[in-house]
Amino acid sequence: MNRIKHIRALNVKAIAEAKNRWNSIAKPLHSLGKFEEIIIKMAGITGSADVRLDKKCVVVMCADNGVVKEGITQSESDVTRLVAEAMVNGDGNINNLGKSFGADVIVVDAGMNPAKSEDTLNGDKVSNNMICIKVKNGTNNIAEGPAMSYCDCEAIISASIDIVRHLKMQGYHIIATGEMGIGNTTTSAAIASVILGKSAEEVTGRGAGLSNEALLRKISVVEQAIKVNHPAQDNPLDILSKLGGYDIAGMTGLFLGGAIYHVPIVIDGFISLAAAAIAKMFSTHTVDYMIQSHISKEPAAKWMMEYLNLEPVITADMCLGEGTGAVMMFPLLAGALDIYHSVHSFEKLEIEQYKEMK
Repeated sequence: MNRIKHIRALNVKAIAEAKNRWNSIAKPLHSLGKFEEIIIKMAGITGSADVRLDKKCVVVMCADNGVVKEGITQSESDVTRLVAEAMVNGDGNINNLGKSFGADVIVVDAGMNPAKSEDTLNGDKVSNNMICIKVKNGTNNIAEGPAMSYCDCEAIISASIDIVRHLKMQGYHIIATGEMGIGNTTTSAAIASVILGKSAEEVTGRGAGLSNEALLRKISVVEQAIKVNHPAQDNPLDILSKLGGYDIAGMTGLFLGGAIYHVPIVIDGFISLAAAAIAKMFSTHTVDYMIQSHISKEPAAKWMMEYLNLEPVITADMCLGEGTGAVMMFPLLAGALDIYHSVHSFEKLEIEQYKEMK
């Protein structure tokens, strides 16, 4: 966790060079809108105006949440592992998108329950294709007390920061965040309620699909979790350890790792936004290293995006999770980069360059 103090602002020289590059291309100034801004931001993140996306991946943090015991989901906890197994075998929804857009899918056991009662913590692996960083088999029920200890929370954050470091060493240019954990819209709603200072009713949505009766139960559970745990609104570790999950802690580590090791990290949906908000609380400059993607259907998503001072690029009412919305950004950014790296310049065409108008 001491590495967080090394997070700094973006590289201003690379940003200036990227802006000049965009302005030299034969087109109206700023006409690619947010895509120009993101490419410029990526130059600042990496410290080079030669922005590349040749090697891409999505890291899917998988973990179980004790709050499922409260009956606030359609599915049982074992679905977390079943979907994780599908992703490891290449059969998940995110795998299909990854194949389409040239992104590797990296599955992480951040705290899943074991498949069988006889499984041990250290020996519990779906396969050699899954990274295991967990310290516990799922979190405690936030409606009864803290989800995890400070120590366990920090351990997952630190291990996830290490994942970013390793991925950068392997040549990845960008990392999308993903998650799989039944019950994690409830933990995310609790986090959002505290950070935003809004009521449980305002921030709690239907998740993967709940009846009106179940939604009311979910809102009540979020209220109970906050009442029982008394999280400190200005303390990210307190909020995360008391109300969060190992999946959210893992993504928090990815965001922090991106800022530490200068790798762009793409935000996915609501759960990812909860992790991004926690990361911002640890270090405000962390947001500079985040790339926005889409806006989730969950009610608090728009407020969490505003909290980060970011605007979504994709508005498509997505709520699938697994990093699917974040990976949707890859082909869009690749298209923008094709123009950014093109030779279609004012100079080559012998056309007078556009000027900024006041």
